[in-house]
Amino acid sequence: MSVWVRDRLCSSNMAGTLKEKQLSREIYDRLQSLGCPLVDGLYLREDESMRDLLCLPSLHRSDILKWICVSVCPSFNKKLSVLRSTETDAIDQEIMEFVQELMLCKPGDLNLIKGQAPPLCQLLFLDQLISLIPSMPAETASGFSSRTELGVAELVVRNEEFLSELLSPSHLEQLGQLLSPSCSPWTADVRELLHRSTAQCKAAQGQSMTKSEDHPGGVVDLLHSTQSLLEDLQKECEFLQVASSPPLSPTALRVAISDLSQLMSTFSQAFYADFRSYCNRSPPILSPDTHTFQKVHRLLSACNQELQAVHQLSDTCGAATQTVQQILTVRRYWGDGHKHTLAARLEELKQRYSEYLSLCQ
Repeated sequence: MSVWVRDRLCSSNMAGTLKEKQLSREIYDRLQSLGCPLVDGLYLREDESMRDLLCLPSLHRSDILKWICVSVCPSFNKKLSVLRSTETDAIDQEIMEFVQELMLCKPGDLNLIKGQAPPLCQLLFLDQLISLIPSMPAETASGFSSRTELGVAELVVRNEEFLSELLSPSHLEQLGQLLSPSCSPWTADVRELLHRSTAQCKAAQGQSMTKSEDHPGGVVDLLHSTQSLLEDLQKECEFLQVASSPPLSPTALRVAISDLSQLMSTFSQAFYADFRSYCNRSPPILSPDTHTFQKVHRLLSACNQELQAVHQLSDTCGAATQTVQQILTVRRYWGDGHKHTLAARLEELKQRYSEYLSLCQ
């Protein structure tokens, strides 16, 4: 498969998750069959974990890529031995030039070497590169393994102090408690279910034993019933069927420590570049004129209350005016049996009062 065909596959709709999982498992199995020491003891079972190991940028992925290149061409180890393990850019440049000579990548395609390309492109690239490894006897494979271990010796030395501290006698007790905890891992409801099932089994066993004292053949029936009951209980409790976890290998521990070291270095760079200036900034100086702001706040609060009272008074006056206007304009029945408004009635009473005054004079 050429580089152009591989790029077309990565950019087309054929780049699915199913293809990535299939390639990840095939490449991981081939690395194990070739005797790669960097995957020995990892015990990966899920396809996603294998894909993350082969495609996500990490020091362990770089070591696997170096091992594959050295397995393809043993003389390439001379160029890598001159460089330090901390010179990652120079190592990636050497690997890119080597792979370019094999016509497996385009010029300047460092994203494919660093693990920043799409996962399917990386897996197809690794599949092509591993296919170039010649079949080798066990002695040659052990020689490559020893050279690869020498290539990662600096990484081992860098993590040696942390490993010695972790496996020191003062920490062995805590490490043993982590690997085999004494507390029950089951929740309260599961413990109650197990307790009741055990009690039922004991009760059934006691009843069957009392009944089978005079009948020796009842013991066989008791064993069969107990076995069937245990099988039903095991089917209900799926968590009891979980396979035992593999032992903790030095390779897996080295991978975890390498990833932790990379994360800590990334955080340190982000802290010193972006956050350190904010953490070292002096606290703000408070103004001594706080009483002035408090007095202004009280005055503004009192003014706000007075404005609210004026607004409520204005609303009340408007409502009273509307009520009076309604009383004056609504027609009602009065004592004479006629329907008049209050204004007309007042005008009528005013005229009668004027006539009365004129008669009195």
